[in-house]
Amino acid sequence: MTAATLATGSGIGQVFAHPFMRNAFLAGTAIAAVSGLVGYFVVLRAQVFSGDALSHVAFTGAFAALAIGIDARIGLFGACVAVGVGLGFLGNRGRADDVVVGTVFTWVLGLGVLFLSIYTTSSATANSAANANVLFGSIFGLSDAQARLAALIAVGLAGVVLVIARPLLFASIDEDVAAARGVPVRVLGIGFLAIVGVCAGEATQAVGALLLLGLLAAPAGAAQRCTTRPYRALALSVVFAVGAMWAGLTSAYLLPRIPPSFAIMAAAAGWYLLVVLVPLARRRTATSRERAARRVRPGLNSAAGS
Repeated sequence: MTAATLATGSGIGQVFAHPFMRNAFLAGTAIAAVSGLVGYFVVLRAQVFSGDALSHVAFTGAFAALAIGIDARIGLFGACVAVGVGLGFLGNRGRADDVVVGTVFTWVLGLGVLFLSIYTTSSATANSAANANVLFGSIFGLSDAQARLAALIAVGLAGVVLVIARPLLFASIDEDVAAARGVPVRVLGIGFLAIVGVCAGEATQAVGALLLLGLLAAPAGAAQRCTTRPYRALALSVVFAVGAMWAGLTSAYLLPRIPPSFAIMAAAAGWYLLVVLVPLARRRTATSRERAARRVRPGLNSAAGS
């Protein structure tokens, strides 16, 4: 039975009654948490375009693996990590610049179209469900073993990010000073892009290759707008990403017609929109009060003078 069939007629109290929901929350929580951690540094280092390129690499790697008849995850992680490291080597001090990213982006996207064509025209391997899973994620279709493996990879990746967080933050804010202090800026840059590649492979399982950038960028962007303190922003990025995952999974369960990947991305975008709009509303309210005070003040002064 599909997730939609199981969920129809169920209330929120039954969310964890089904194995597919428990697996989705287990894997999704871990994936969202590591996406929040990695995404914060992606935004801080102005490497969002690199994250976008890796989303297309995930698409290409998965279909390359499917085209030759092996597990899509092998191609997914292999391609993302290899291209992430390659971008780091080609860029300056481990940072991939826009020209490098754009060149790799178009080449990889072309390869993706080629592998998709090979895969879909092969009578031995054609599978339309696999196409949709790669592009839009299949978090409700994860087995117990797949969910546990995804969670373990995410936890391990989060641990690596936390270990290098301090020097990576230093190198992200001021490369020259960090290099002068002995921080291995280039190695960190290349290593970080490899981490982004693994994270892209992880996130693809939850939201698909086309939407994974949103899980990396939106919560981190919202967190940076909330505070200028790096570690507080890092924590907020994780909270926003996990909150978006939980909200999206619950919404998709209660409303089976809504794809979970769309619900997760809508929640992530909602966080960012809320963070942008609330300060604007406060500023407008404060401006209106100041204008009202200016209009009232002359009258008060005249009354006091008389």
